[in-house]
Formats: sequence, C-alpha cells, structure tokens
Amino acid sequence: MLAVIVFILIIGLLIFVHELGHFLTARRNGIRSEEFGFGFPPRIIGLQYIDDGSSKGKWRIVWGSRDGDDENEKKDLEEACEKGLRGGTIYSLNWIPLGGFVKIKGENGDVQGEDSFASKGAWVRIKVLAAGVIMNFVLAWFLISFALMIGAPEPIDSAGGNFPDAKIQISEIIQDSPASQMGLKVGDEILKVQNSQLNLKSVKDVQDFIDANKGKETEFKIKRGSEIISVRGVPRVDIPDGQGPLGISLVETAMVSYPWYQAIWKGAVFVFDLSSAMLTGLFVLIKNIVMGHKAGVDVAGPFGIAVMTKQFTALGLAYVLQFAALLSINLGIINAFPFPALDGGRILFIIIEKIKGSPISQKTEQFFHSAGFALLILLMLYITFRDVLKFIK
Repeated sequence: MLAVIVFILIIGLLIFVHELGHFLTARRNGIRSEEFGFGFPPRIIGLQYIDDGSSKGKWRIVWGSRDGDDENEKKDLEEACEKGLRGGTIYSLNWIPLGGFVKIKGENGDVQGEDSFASKGAWVRIKVLAAGVIMNFVLAWFLISFALMIGAPEPIDSAGGNFPDAKIQISEIIQDSPASQMGLKVGDEILKVQNSQLNLKSVKDVQDFIDANKGKETEFKIKRGSEIISVRGVPRVDIPDGQGPLGISLVETAMVSYPWYQAIWKGAVFVFDLSSAMLTGLFVLIKNIVMGHKAGVDVAGPFGIAVMTKQFTALGLAYVLQFAALLSINLGIINAFPFPALDGGRILFIIIEKIKGSPISQKTEQFFHSAGFALLILLMLYITFRDVLKFIK
C-alpha cells in the first residue's frame, strides 16, 4: 500500500509541476486560463474569482462539472471572461489524484481575443509550451539537491574520503542474464559477510568470487530494503561481450550529505549528466528502431514504473527522491521531443508557421496531434502489456 501511495504522489507531483509551468507562464503573458485543476476530472469542487467591477470582487464555488447554477452566475462568468486574466479561472480539485491540468483559452487555435493563446506571437506561445518541460528539470534539480542535503547514496570513488558504512550494490542488470533469472534487482546490496569463511570487502572481491565460481551453483546473501534473502544462480562460463558471468554491474556506495550550497551545485551537475545520458539512450533507441535492430534500451511503462517505485520505496527516502528526479527528467525530455501531441510537436508547428510565413490549417494541425496522441496511447498500451508479462514471470 505504501508503494502505491508513493507511486501516486510521484506521478501526481511530476504532472502537476509540468502543468503549473504552463499555467504560470500563460498568466505572465496575458493569456487567460479557463481552469487549473489538481487531479483529473471529474471535478469535485472549484473556486472561481469573479471580477464584478468592484474593488474586492468575489469568489464563487463551482460544484461538480457545473459552470453556473443559474442565469445570474452565468452572466457573472461572461462578464468576468470579458475582463481578462483575473476573471473566470476555475481552481479545481478533481477526483483522479494523478497530477493536474490547465485549460488555456485558445490553445487549440479555435478561440480569438487579446487574452487567447492563439492571438499571441510565436515566441510567447513557445515560452508557454516550453515552460512545462523546464519545470520538470527544475523539479528534478530541487529533488536531487534536497536528497544530497539529507544524505543520498553516492559512488565512493566520486565522493572521496573514508566511509565505514560503504556497501556493495547492484547498479545494472542485463536482461535475460543469470542475475535476472535469479531475481536480483537494481539496488540490491551484496552483503560483505556471506558466511564465516567468506568476507567480501570490495567490488573486486565480489567479482573475483563470481569468476572463481563460473559454471557452479553459487549462493549469495542479499539485503533488499530491510530484508535479508539468499539467492542461488550459476555464473556463466560463456560470457557475451561486455557483460560478465552474472550480467550485473556493481558499485560501492555510501550515504553522503553536503552543505546546501554544494548540494545545489552538485544537483545541477547531476541533472545535466543524467539528461545527457537519457538523450544518448533516446538517440540509440530511435536509431535502432529505424535501422530495424533490437531496441538496445529498456523502456518501462506505467506498470513497470509502479514496480520500480516499490523497489525504491523499500530502499528509503533518498532513493525515492532520486527516482522521482529521474522520472521528472524523463518526462521533460519526452515532452520536448518534436512529435505531434507533445509540447515539442506543438512547438515544431509554430516554427513551421514562422518559416512559411502563415499559420498552418487548424484542421491539419489537429489531425496530426490527434494521430500522434493515438499512436502514443497504443505505444503505452504495448509497453504496459510487455511490462506485465515481464514482471509476472
């Protein structure tokens, strides 16, 4: 149950912050937002400011999906809309607790007026669309910096110093390797004291022990969260290039904390490095798909992310914060990709508009965005189906 709550909180935070970026940037540039919601509809309740021309104005409660209970309220709403940005925005609480949404006036190009998204220049529209992506990177920076301030796992060779509480952890598992068949997971700690005769003091000791037992059934004591378990497997003799007998990568880590000013800088560097690695992975994925090769990069959908959330929750708060930051960067990169229905795709259409010197047909653009959205849904369903098959094995 805790993992489910953490999963909902993480996904909700990432989406909410993304939409908040769109909302705030739209307001700063004179674009009216018809509704800014926490969670997804159906609506539970909303608050709406009505500018009736007085110095105080007034707030009204909107229950459910109703925008007006009588003719007077509808008239108030119409007058508020005519008065621009301060009037008419509904701040709502909704039933589905996964992030939030913002309805920006004219975002589909079908509403005109000075406070409409469609009426603004190309640069303003690009800023509004890009703001969500930027907010995801800012959130990742904040989460990583906070984790580094309270103490986060870090490779010892990059941290420097003496760490008596250092532990040997699995940082990567190759798909279909002996390690994956044994049920090992990223983040598992290989205990240094295996038995009275075996004491593994470093990553090299673990590697030497695995090499010495190639082709033999071997037992490992693993710490996963607060649980200590034993797993058995056979390190392979015939080793694929660049993998190793078990198909795992190991790293020696320790919990390291920094003063706030160092944590902020290191957090920025971490986000930059991780973003670069993700962009490289995305490039490899697209390249391999276009060339008809195996993807070469593992992709997880909502089900896979939920399973990973459970694993990181068992490891502790610092791991959850880092995982949430990774997802936030991933969401930012994916949304920036120039594909229809994504923020990057909408920005691409604005750039094309500027190059050709006239707006693209609203019907044409809407067709591409609808088709892109349908393809994204199909891709998500496929990945989710594959994740379910993988994790229930």
